[in-house]
Amino acid sequence: MIKNKRRVLKRKVRAASHGATSEAGGGQTILEILSQPATWLETARQFERNGKLAGIYENFSAQEPWLFVACGSSYYLSRTIAAQWANLFLTACTAVPASELLFAPHEVMQRARARQVVLVSRSGVTTEVLRAAEWLKANAAVQTLGVTCSGDSVLEHLCTQTLKLPWADEKSMVMTRSFTSILLLFERLAAKFAGDAGLVSALDGMPEKTAAWLAANADKIRAFGTRKQFEDYVFLGQGAHYWLAQEAALKLTEMSSSYAQAYHTLEFRHGPKSIAGRDTLITFLLSLAAAEEESLLVEELKKLGAATLVIANRATPALRRNSDLLIELGLDEPEYARMAMTSIPAQLLGLAVGLGKGLNPDVPKNLTRAVVLGAKAVAAGNVTPAKRRRA
Repeated sequence: MIKNKRRVLKRKVRAASHGATSEAGGGQTILEILSQPATWLETARQFERNGKLAGIYENFSAQEPWLFVACGSSYYLSRTIAAQWANLFLTACTAVPASELLFAPHEVMQRARARQVVLVSRSGVTTEVLRAAEWLKANAAVQTLGVTCSGDSVLEHLCTQTLKLPWADEKSMVMTRSFTSILLLFERLAAKFAGDAGLVSALDGMPEKTAAWLAANADKIRAFGTRKQFEDYVFLGQGAHYWLAQEAALKLTEMSSSYAQAYHTLEFRHGPKSIAGRDTLITFLLSLAAAEEESLLVEELKKLGAATLVIANRATPALRRNSDLLIELGLDEPEYARMAMTSIPAQLLGLAVGLGKGLNPDVPKNLTRAVVLGAKAVAAGNVTPAKRRRA
């Protein structure tokens, strides 16, 4: 059954990516964005086979506080997971950038009160995350769970247990499929902790539904992104969607070297609204809880002349009137399961804007796939220098 699903998804990816590799740069990134449904299916298959989630379930607790430690996209990923878990488990879950733990470790640990810490690094060699892992190993009575897309890394040897997704790693620079694959994996782990068979079933259906959704929507998002260049790009979200908005802003900044900001949706009225106008594109990631109030803001900003891109599960007539581009998910699955799909439009938008500016989103300027600091910085944290790997 899984093999049949993989064959169907591969055909859909090939159809959706027809002509993508002929672009002047960005060909690898678009293939990785479109490969996400197949990668999610492979993630579910691998972890069903290796039994790693069962080991995490046995040794970690949904009733005890969790602390996530990461950098960059992995930090926004961690924040998204923590927001979801705090709501599902009704226990304290939070995330901090690795640098915060390094420079104020006792304050962070006292505030989090966590005895289980998740350290996320796509490459497994991010220096700040390794230094955080070393500090925790030497100074804190905690269990640590490493998460990486590396088959073998320094991080794995510093953590109590490790979840590895090498099949989800990217060849291009920015995180796309690794971000969503790790997000869905932790949603599966949450469903196991919560004993929620309905959520497991919903997650099982997401690859096929997302492949169909991509085939219907990827080209229109990319076309919209190349139609006009804006001076300001803004992403808005409430609750866990706020952290997806932060990640969306980072994706656009990385792939197109554009200025992008993220805010809690309704906070945009309190000052930032001053930039709304014809040179501003404002993207809304509508939430279930606040959709009605968020829709009023869409209309308000549209009247101020701003361009609006709205990502909603299902649209109202008002949203259709006030959106320059409306992207509907059209899912019956719970909001918790829809977050990975919700993050994809910003990936496609960032790619399109970058290509429109004549850039190569596969290799954004000033960036490397992993932030591996020099020997002096590594030595300060007593971390053995690791050979540069794919991020």
